[in-house]
Amino acid sequence: MTITEAPFDSSSRPRLTRFQLPRAVIALMIREMTTTYGRSPGGYVWALLQPLILITFLSYVFGLIQRSPSLGTSFMVFYATAILPFRMFAAVSGQIATSIQFSKALLVYPRVTFIDALLARFLLGVLTNTVVSVVILTGIYAFQDTRPMLLDFGPILTAFSLAAFLAVGVGVLNCYLFSLLPLYRIAWGIFTGPLLILSAVLYIYEELPSLAQTVLWWNPLIHLTGMSRSGFFSYYNPEYVSPVYVAIFATIPMFFGLLLLRRYYRYILYI
Repeated sequence: MTITEAPFDSSSRPRLTRFQLPRAVIALMIREMTTTYGRSPGGYVWALLQPLILITFLSYVFGLIQRSPSLGTSFMVFYATAILPFRMFAAVSGQIATSIQFSKALLVYPRVTFIDALLARFLLGVLTNTVVSVVILTGIYAFQDTRPMLLDFGPILTAFSLAAFLAVGVGVLNCYLFSLLPLYRIAWGIFTGPLLILSAVLYIYEELPSLAQTVLWWNPLIHLTGMSRSGFFSYYNPEYVSPVYVAIFATIPMFFGLLLLRRYYRYILYI
């Protein structure tokens, strides 16, 4: 007596509906909101206080050392215009990098994919940091004694958009590397620790010696901070800024990260 396999019934395969992707992403975003912010002390208040405390601290310390910042008259405006796009990159890329680890329990279901997890954390991270940036900048202009400034929203929106795009590129590749190489995650934290100093947050690029300018130009974040500040300070024209370079820098790790995750994410779920 021989046992034959039953013919494959294509109707048994889970079918993707038109609204499945948005539903899965929204469900993951809600889960992220309740676990990350809903259960922590202060919730979203802490997400607002973290950059605000850093901006206030830097403004106070450097206000004791210098008469005025490198641009403008307000230390809080000077530091906020660089810290907020920098934080957009750092926070969102960190969230994306832990997407699979965070949603492992749900990714075993065939209707939830790693793309859903990546999108959910990206969208929530961008929305959160955008709201935080708007609230902080509005508060600074409302309560600080700052001179009237003519804002150019083109460079500002470009800087924040490229910061989010760069976060996707770096975060997607790190999502793969963090999952398979725990030591790499530690090394990444050590390597990126000085980025706040190396990304023209505490100073402007033009104040650096020529050798330092040549080396740090390759840091994509230095382009974002300069671009952001050019939108807030109309007389500041950072000629070194290259949005094309930042976009290319972000695209390369994103391409390889997606390629590797598509091939190995099922393996990652069971290690």
